[in-house]
Amino acid sequence: MSEQQAHSPQNNFAAQPHAFNPVTEPQLFKAVIRKRCVAFIIDAIIIMALWAIALIVVALFGVITLGLGWLLFGLVFPAVGLGYNAFTIGGPNASTIGQRIMGLTVPMWFGGKVTPLIAAFHALLFWFTLVIFFPLLLWAFFDSRKRCIHDILAGVVVINRV
Repeated sequence: MSEQQAHSPQNNFAAQPHAFNPVTEPQLFKAVIRKRCVAFIIDAIIIMALWAIALIVVALFGVITLGLGWLLFGLVFPAVGLGYNAFTIGGPNASTIGQRIMGLTVPMWFGGKVTPLIAAFHALLFWFTLVIFFPLLLWAFFDSRKRCIHDILAGVVVINRV
């Protein structure tokens, strides 16, 4: 690869402009924080229902395997939560069920599609931030794109669906 190709804008994410500008497209960011909070409550209810179903399945599997399957109980909580985000945000609609109800979508900061791995990483960062560094969630009130720290670290932005 030549020196010129290595430094071309296509190969350098830092040189790319943000795809979503709060100055020229304010409608994308209107009431996003409030909508995210409501979407979180909806998604938390859905995840709790999925956890209940998964726990029943693991309990039955534990009975069938004479207790050996009960070792999976520790994996149910992270697997369901991360899987839910990976397959909804990383899926074709690019949003969780709660976000869809609230009219939100989650693209990458440069306009690309979020992969399931990045969506799971984003959820992991969210839960880490929520449990360990709760005040960092308040960053969204000061960011022009209404992004929390976990959004910035994962490279995503939450915007209104247009």
